[in-house]
Amino acid sequence: MPRAAGSLVACLAFAGLAALGAPGARAADAGFALAEKPGESLDVLLDGRTVGRYMCAHDASTPEKRLETYKPFLHVFDAEGRAPITNGAGAKLYPHHRGIFIGWTKLTLAGTRYDLWGMGGGDQVHRKFLHSKAGPDQASFTSQVDWVDKAGRVLLAEERTMVFHRRPAPTLALIDFTSRLKAVAGDLVLDGDVEHAGVHYRPHDDVDRAATKYVFPKEGDDPKKDKDLAWAAEQYALAGKTYGVQQMNHPANPKDTAWSAYRDYGRFGAFFRHELKAGETLACRYRFRVVAGELPPRDTLQKEWEAYAKAPLGVSK
Repeated sequence: MPRAAGSLVACLAFAGLAALGAPGARAADAGFALAEKPGESLDVLLDGRTVGRYMCAHDASTPEKRLETYKPFLHVFDAEGRAPITNGAGAKLYPHHRGIFIGWTKLTLAGTRYDLWGMGGGDQVHRKFLHSKAGPDQASFTSQVDWVDKAGRVLLAEERTMVFHRRPAPTLALIDFTSRLKAVAGDLVLDGDVEHAGVHYRPHDDVDRAATKYVFPKEGDDPKKDKDLAWAAEQYALAGKTYGVQQMNHPANPKDTAWSAYRDYGRFGAFFRHELKAGETLACRYRFRVVAGELPPRDTLQKEWEAYAKAPLGVSK
């Protein structure tokens, strides 16, 4: 995986890094650090603890390897930094749902539909990191991702940026997700439905389904009929521990956003339909707050969204 100018900073050696699910590399100093395993992943560490792992491998040499690597996504890790609490490749149920991910099941170009959600119509291919930075209280990186059809033609050119913020416990990770999607092959439509398109979070496959629950901005909000909810949150149980996740919808995002936030296995997220002319770029923005333990009260979740919504575009607070 080639490196762009402004290469990965504070990058730690990955020699001897354990396999996914084992302890990651450890930072020598307090603060954020980035650790790249070229061609495979990028770890985000805070005070020596792995908080996130961006999975960016792509290998289409065999059908099996392609299934494992047909889309980049972000894993979120537990409080010890030892194991992901999000889903990855090889899950028994809906293995194309992976961590924090993006896709549309009906990406339409010149009358042809491409499934770039379940990945039956092509791949999302990480090319290189365009930007990376790590400091005491924040880390960020930008991944250049090409959305290609089965013949390798680029349909969308994406710049996917993740910004991680330091927050006190019980916050495990506070992540700003921004995707800039450029139509490069012609006019296209991002379409599908709320269950199979958009930006979503998928917990680990081994969740206790009976313990999953959802919270919305107001009592009585119904994601099956209400549009443009400011945020949605879920609480789930995994390996005897409880986690809470809030996904926040930035007010600059396209309108008529619908939410899928009711599945007991925990996949939830936001969907919108959008038309892009050739050469146009769409930016969509979300914030994810992942906490250890139960979800905070509704008014606290609302304040979290208000702080995010008031921040100027391009400025994270």
